[in-house]
Amino acid sequence: MRDVLLIALFAFLGAAAAGLLGALALRALRHRSVLVSLTVVAVVSVAAMLAGTLAVARAMFLSSHDLTVVTTVCAMAAVVSLATALLLGRWVVARSNALTVAARSFGEGGSFAAPGGGSTAELSALGRELAATSEKLARSRERERALDASRRELVAWISHDLRTPLAGLRAMAEALEDGVAEDPPRYFRQIRTEVDRLNSMVGDLFELSRIHAGALPLSPSRMSVYDLVGDALAGAGPLAREHGVHLVGGPVAEVPVEVDGKEMTRVLGNLLVNAIRHTPADGTVAVAVRRGTGEQDGEGREEGEEGEEGEGDTVVLSVTDGCGGIPEDDLPRVFDTGWRGSRARTPPAGAGLGLAIVRGIVEAHAGRATVRNVPGGCRFEVVLPVAR
Repeated sequence: MRDVLLIALFAFLGAAAAGLLGALALRALRHRSVLVSLTVVAVVSVAAMLAGTLAVARAMFLSSHDLTVVTTVCAMAAVVSLATALLLGRWVVARSNALTVAARSFGEGGSFAAPGGGSTAELSALGRELAATSEKLARSRERERALDASRRELVAWISHDLRTPLAGLRAMAEALEDGVAEDPPRYFRQIRTEVDRLNSMVGDLFELSRIHAGALPLSPSRMSVYDLVGDALAGAGPLAREHGVHLVGGPVAEVPVEVDGKEMTRVLGNLLVNAIRHTPADGTVAVAVRRGTGEQDGEGREEGEEGEEGEGDTVVLSVTDGCGGIPEDDLPRVFDTGWRGSRARTPPAGAGLGLAIVRGIVEAHAGRATVRNVPGGCRFEVVLPVAR
């Protein structure tokens, strides 16, 4: 037993010396290729075995013939180990280089495609993560291009909308200044109307800029949607009468929500004004509120349908108009900045910011705004979480 322990001790000391030298070599070469590291590991393994064997052989006073045999066996093991390490290292380096080339094209604005052929589990996982990141960046670039196009459209439309009232204001001011205005009070009233329009447009732009910057100040408080809808209907009543549109308040569930009352009233007001302007005379604009039951609420339900009592975790506010419907190709763009509609909806006198503001305010309340066509018109829905 004592001899076995001595053999183990001498073998351990010899192998430990080789392992220590290998660790120092790996530290010195840690910034080199993985091929070099694998070669060092193979050399250390063989050297540790050879050092342990030589230490034991010296302690046991083996004959020179036996020592030659042991050394030859270790040398053959070293050759095979080095060859295996080189082959493995070259394969790993080749896979890494292919991944580097693919990642370089990805970084230059292209899409990432994982290189073909087998690979290690770690490199495969890295390739999958890069592919997922590539998809996210592609979607982000697409959103950025759409937003940039929307900004350019908005600048063009705003420039036109500002130029028209400013030209009118200048003409009326010159007529008053030259004393050629036949009815000065009428000019003054018209100037006041145009100034109010410009002020409203500038206010919408300021609100939208705060929404895009994530700086919209909110002061949420617990209130009932019944009160929100009542205030919105009262505010939109005069405009509805002016356009000859029937404003109908449908079933309104008394559901508590935690929202900024001022901003949410603006949301409902924008939706009602938009619906009234696009509904012909003697048409109807209907407002309804119901409980929702999940993430898909607000889509695919008809007005008046309600979830089972006690199960709802959202509230759905809907505004249905008689505009005749929105072309399916335009539906995804309805809430885009500057969108004004197409042949199915006559462009309003605004800058196309109302619905973009609606979406921004609703999303700031952790909700979402949707639109879909219904027989005779379209329905805008605002989905908000119910106050706990």
